[in-house]
Amino acid sequence: MTNVSLHIVYRAVALAKLTYAASAWWDYTTAADRQRSEAVLQRAKRTGLCYDDIPTLAKLINDADDELSDKLLGNPYHVLSNILPNETVSSYSLRRSKAPS
Repeated sequence: MTNVSLHIVYRAVALAKLTYAASAWWDYTTAADRQRSEAVLQRAKRTGLCYDDIPTLAKLINDADDELSDKLLGNPYHVLSNILPNETVSSYSLRRSKAPS
């Protein structure tokens, strides 16, 4: 198998398993759990299973979370949009401060 094919398979299988639903569980992991998860990715880079330029697991998970948020907020017909709270519009009527004399 060529290196390119190997990298594609690693990203499709192993990295997908590591990041599956990570937005839901990543915040509940301990620092030791995160280090072990990052070590899996570092080992894959060291052995040549994936490209060296793949970001850290934390970055991949944060990017996926941001992408989901963007899709959710940008599409009112998204399947999860009905669980969002209604948008609140607040208009502040602040008084002017007195200028120092």
